[in-house]
Amino acid sequence: MFQIQTLNNISRNGLDRLPTALYSVANDIAEPDAILLRSADMHGKPLAASIKVVARAGAGVNNIPVADFSQRGVPVFNAPGANANAVKELVVAGMLIAARNLDSALAFIGGLGAGDDLHHNDLHQRVEAEKKRFVGSELSGKTLGVVGLGAIGVKVANAAHALGMRVLGFDPHMTIDGAWALSSDVAKAGSLNELYAASDYITFHVPLNDATRGIFGPAALDLVRPGAVLLNFAREGIVDQPALKNGMDSGRIGRYVTDFPSADLLGNARVIGLPHLGASTGEAEENCAMMVVDQLRDFLENGNVHNAVNFPNTRMSRTGAARLCIANQNRPNMIGRLSQVLGEAGVNIAQMHNASRGDLAYTLIDLDSAATSALVESIGKIEGILSVRAIAH
Repeated sequence: MFQIQTLNNISRNGLDRLPTALYSVANDIAEPDAILLRSADMHGKPLAASIKVVARAGAGVNNIPVADFSQRGVPVFNAPGANANAVKELVVAGMLIAARNLDSALAFIGGLGAGDDLHHNDLHQRVEAEKKRFVGSELSGKTLGVVGLGAIGVKVANAAHALGMRVLGFDPHMTIDGAWALSSDVAKAGSLNELYAASDYITFHVPLNDATRGIFGPAALDLVRPGAVLLNFAREGIVDQPALKNGMDSGRIGRYVTDFPSADLLGNARVIGLPHLGASTGEAEENCAMMVVDQLRDFLENGNVHNAVNFPNTRMSRTGAARLCIANQNRPNMIGRLSQVLGEAGVNIAQMHNASRGDLAYTLIDLDSAATSALVESIGKIEGILSVRAIAH
């Protein structure tokens, strides 16, 4: 029976996809086969040697020490696209709030009558007298720049186009699936600078890493249109905070809509801060949980890898008597050395699939005979092997 440790509350619809005959699920398992989590921070925490896979019911994996798990041959799964619709709708809401000054208008109405007994006529007069303070603009005809055209960025771009906006997208690493899903009316920017200079609204949908940290900084500030609206539903570090504050102080940045409010931005009238609501819908939580649970099961039961952030997608139908699942460093002659060990053990290969991703590789080998513990141990001793396990058919 597989032991699954949960570090957060996981949607019941997701957990129900784990058959009780094969899986035991709890939050206090000492030697888990797998970790299921959402936002729990695993950095600096002891990592049990028994862990074979980690699955996050969400898109980002900043709360997981991916590099440490990679060196142990442990795939880290996430759920790209499962929360895309929830984030898309919130981005559209953020644009509408900024365009129509809805945050200020709501605060004004909420403050009327606080401590006073306004009669209807008095309320009507106050509303009519003050509403001119909240005059906004329409989204239709404005230009939205979308930085990052993954699952979320594509949905945002298509939704903005449907609202009558001109949409510019930039993503040098766009996938084929993303290209198919993107509206043909979305224009492709040749560079970030081109996008920044041409956009009334700019929204970010990229992961936070060394290449994207501060992707909107002082240089970008010099390019944007006066009064541009920035929307950050990706990660706080995407936008350089000093540059942002300078831009808001000068009026270069009209509004900043963010799902990651920071202490130094609180109280700034140009900031629309939300409490990290991007994926906070019941539907998104269920979609994420169901996706990663299915991926986790396929890995534990069949060795297949899908949507890992550190290992390549590797799938193969089952045949033969046993399957070897091998994670290794991506180096020359690894397949030859594996074949040699299997040949010396007198074991025949029924089928094999190998794939690599950067410095890491993953191999599935189906055997015509059982995989003994001695065989698994011999493979584990090959230099560059990170993990190996056998699954009986």
